[in-house]
Amino acid sequence: MHTFHGSLVALITPFKDGKLDEKALERLVEWHIENGTDAIVPAGTTGECPTLSSQEHTRVIEIVAAVANKRVPVMAGAGSNNPVEAIHYSLEAQKAGADGLLHVAGYYNRPNQDGLYAHFKMLHDATDLPIFIYNIPGRAVVNITPDTVAKIAELPRIAGIKDATGDLSRPWLERALIKRPDFTWLSGEDATQVSYNVAGGVGCISVTANIAPKLVHQVQELTLQNKWQEARELQDKLMKLHGLMFKEPSPAGAKYGASLLGLCSDEVRLPIMPLSQATKDAIKSAMQELELI
Repeated sequence: MHTFHGSLVALITPFKDGKLDEKALERLVEWHIENGTDAIVPAGTTGECPTLSSQEHTRVIEIVAAVANKRVPVMAGAGSNNPVEAIHYSLEAQKAGADGLLHVAGYYNRPNQDGLYAHFKMLHDATDLPIFIYNIPGRAVVNITPDTVAKIAELPRIAGIKDATGDLSRPWLERALIKRPDFTWLSGEDATQVSYNVAGGVGCISVTANIAPKLVHQVQELTLQNKWQEARELQDKLMKLHGLMFKEPSPAGAKYGASLLGLCSDEVRLPIMPLSQATKDAIKSAMQELELI
């Protein structure tokens, strides 16, 4: 089985009065391990990495790795459009005890495919941990093509991909080009997690898992056991909640849900705004329907 598989939570970063809430972060990690989360992905998009200071970014990974203590693997968000900064975060994550790294493509710079390959090769050559390519053109603007993914995958420590393109032809196209049995395909979208696994995926880096870890883990377990009908039925029940996580800019929805569970506050950092009351009511209702609260 791939080291990173199943339900990987795109972990929120809890704040209290504008500062990192370290105690709440420790509670979150323990809670996820108790509730079946298969791996933890801190300091990514859902962890509000764009508004974390460099010190906060490193501290989040240190806390998560220390509390997880190898009970579940940790894939540290270390991406930047500046490869020098990405290497810095990678080396800090390695020192902290992370098991893998998640690296996004060159947002804002908008490199071509040769530039994207050079970016990932530079990261690969400067670090020791397994690297996951994060392809999310909706945020990064640039799209890593299947041919470029295959070229990057020739580098031995490129371990897999987090695919948030929403294009369900992508894993089929990439698997035709990448013959490594150890390469790992992970969905980056909760709504496509079952369909993506049909196409060869083995897991999902999930936002919804922040508030429904047992259910997301169960969906993934069913797919890995080829119980597709049962997985589809459970995914049907989760679709409303998946949608609500992004009804307003993320991670406000996930943080509000976590606050209803008593895990942390719903505090977000600008430019992300608190949820409207209508969306709060909808999330609370959906969580009640799923018997989460």
